[in-house]
Amino acid sequence: MAEAFDLVVIGTGPGGYVCAIRAAQLGMKVAVVEKRKTHGGTCLNVGCIPSKAILHSSELFEEAGHEFAAMGIKVSTPKLDLDAMMNHKQETIDSNVAGVEFLLKKNKIKPYHGTGKILSAGKVEVAQDGGGTEVLETKNIVIATGSDVAQLPGIEIDEKQIVSSTGALELTSVPDRMLVVGAGVIGLELGSVWRRLGSEVTVVEFLDRILPGMDGDVAKTFQRTLKKQHMTFKLSTKVTGVEKTGKTLKVTMEPAKGGEAVVLETDVMLVAIGRVPYTSGLGLEEAGVELDQRGRVKTDSHFKTSVDGIYAIGDVIDGPMLAHKAEDEGVAVAEILSNQAGHVNYDVIPGVVYTMPEVAAVGKTEEELKEAGIEYSVGKFPFTANGRAKAMRKSDGFIKVLADKKTDRVLGVHMIGAAVGEMIHEACVLMEFGGSAEDLARTCHAHPTLSEAVKEAAMAVDKRTIHM
Repeated sequence: MAEAFDLVVIGTGPGGYVCAIRAAQLGMKVAVVEKRKTHGGTCLNVGCIPSKAILHSSELFEEAGHEFAAMGIKVSTPKLDLDAMMNHKQETIDSNVAGVEFLLKKNKIKPYHGTGKILSAGKVEVAQDGGGTEVLETKNIVIATGSDVAQLPGIEIDEKQIVSSTGALELTSVPDRMLVVGAGVIGLELGSVWRRLGSEVTVVEFLDRILPGMDGDVAKTFQRTLKKQHMTFKLSTKVTGVEKTGKTLKVTMEPAKGGEAVVLETDVMLVAIGRVPYTSGLGLEEAGVELDQRGRVKTDSHFKTSVDGIYAIGDVIDGPMLAHKAEDEGVAVAEILSNQAGHVNYDVIPGVVYTMPEVAAVGKTEEELKEAGIEYSVGKFPFTANGRAKAMRKSDGFIKVLADKKTDRVLGVHMIGAAVGEMIHEACVLMEFGGSAEDLARTCHAHPTLSEAVKEAAMAVDKRTIHM
């Protein structure tokens, strides 16, 4: 007789394994189904974690080669050992996925390795890696299968010359030239890695700006900064074809609105035009689970699909494709299944671009506030006026605070600068409690810190900055 569970989670990425752990904490008998040999999903295996490992390594490499001398540190020109850098990346992956395996075991969650398929409400079939199938009986199912790389029509990704983010993390040598298709978070992060390590990087973007969806003021400053770092941009441009000629790629592109085509030669092309929800092969249509026009699973405010007992979270549903958003949804659905008030505040989901400088944001952009007709005040403070930033030689960028003109409630905070991916969270906490710019401006910040720029930007909302 098949073993019965209270909850089966399909997928053990950040959303799936967090959901499983929270459900187990709440007393449920939980199983997880994972198609990879290791847990952690795209994020831990081929995404967030490995990319941060080589981002950090490449930043140190560039700093040693270009910044140390100015701070009185004399070293010989650093030499790149790419194999060692990739070993560091793999050790980081191995440590993190082992940590997830330990947490599942600690919480008495039963893992099944294989491809999950929903037969109906209450039944999940697992096609095991070694052959054969097993059917799991369960009261509830959570779909947490994440997302996959979006493809360029007519262009095949071989992960050698034409790569996705996965292949870009596995290159065995530094290409002389790299063409990045897509000026979003993934393209800019990985493009910046290979630029630091020696590649000549060109970024092609269909839209007329980089970082679509982020604050326009930040995006313009960020593009200027990346240009100073010798990244080249071709905006309002689309790639229409690629021809392989030996070790060279001939990439055909033309204006986004149509026009004369040009050919650019490169050694590696990174396709980073976004991601799509991973829903194929899950048996959703047969089980009666409805999808929207973009292939995402339709859910209600409690993450329930069109079928009772089947829920979905993370990249397969509406909203930003972010690991931390999926984690919060995983916790929320586990608590809802335990008759608690699980909830996610989608107005306070931070986003970070882990380049140097970093970009971080939470809440509304100026463009969104204008479109919604909301009157707002702006407070802005540059890192060029921050003592700690000057001492670190990291004075690029600024902090921008957007507050409701009538109530002073903070509606959005946007940052570009060193370590802003860490600083954004004081804005998140403030906004979670409905705080005002005045609250932030009157909160004592340690001196000298980069975070003082956040306080000064909040003071600037009321036009009373001290250091500018």
